[in-house]
Amino acid sequence: MIRPEDIRFSVAPMMDWTDRHCRYFHRLLSRRARLYTEMLTTGAVIHGDRLRLMGFDAFEHPVAFQLGGSEPADLGRAARIVEEFGYAEVNLNVGCPSDRVQNGAFGACLMQRPALVADCVKAMKDAVALPVTVKCRIGVDDQEPERALFDIAERCVEAGVDGLIVHARKAWLQGLSPKENRDIPPLDYALVHRLKRALPATPIAINGGIATLAQMREQLTEVDGVMVGRAAYHDPALLLQVDAELFDAPSPLADCFQAVEAFLPYIERELSKGERLSSITRHLLGLFAGLPGARSYRRRLALEAVRPGAGVEVLLDAVGEVRAAMARMSEPAPAS
Repeated sequence: MIRPEDIRFSVAPMMDWTDRHCRYFHRLLSRRARLYTEMLTTGAVIHGDRLRLMGFDAFEHPVAFQLGGSEPADLGRAARIVEEFGYAEVNLNVGCPSDRVQNGAFGACLMQRPALVADCVKAMKDAVALPVTVKCRIGVDDQEPERALFDIAERCVEAGVDGLIVHARKAWLQGLSPKENRDIPPLDYALVHRLKRALPATPIAINGGIATLAQMREQLTEVDGVMVGRAAYHDPALLLQVDAELFDAPSPLADCFQAVEAFLPYIERELSKGERLSSITRHLLGLFAGLPGARSYRRRLALEAVRPGAGVEVLLDAVGEVRAAMARMSEPAPAS
């Protein structure tokens, strides 16, 4: 079962971004955020290298797994594997508009097949004791959003879904790229708020265009949770404020410098296993956004972390650029 407090704040599943390194780092910044994996298809879960694709550190918990697929039997089978791996939730993707999911007839395409989505939810619920959730759009292409969203939500509830996450935009499968689908279709928060009033017993989180704590607090007066994607990824310092501001809990770290120090043992451990530094530090490029020296930090990290054999000293030297710039800023002006 999903409780409203479980989804009060979450970091969105983002392809190529929310891998295990990213999630470990985000967990250092917030103990209360719910984290999500990148979407993985049922085929990859059932037939792929599961340890490589699905492995995660227990420190990441609570972490949810997002599945892509449209065959109820395969989704049930994949959900059992997800449960065996120890994830806290399994989420069905009904919102991704990429060419890959269109070719496979899943993701946002499923907005046009609400009965099938309900069958998928039921198959997953029958297969596992894990909470089963759905992340969807408010519609696709020429669908009328109110009808499309309410239809799929009500059918999912009838099938036993434990919670809904709604990206408050349509997806245009024809004519817009996945990137454009994240920005161009207008947001309709009010529609998601109406859905919550219609389904008061169902935990509902809202996603799309939410970037500040003030916006999050405003949304939480209408729905149970907010899901934040690019804002949290590109400016991860935002996560340092989440526990205190949204959960009335202590922040785990004081600032971004402490975050780097706390991450070093993990980085060294992964490097000792043969991981490349750049595969880890790419998730830290936005960490000092807005601070003096941030541009030098990003440039140094981007250029030097990719070099063969690069170690943690590259990250520490890059952070030193920020420290030096801040020290220069605090120096008193010379007497005239």
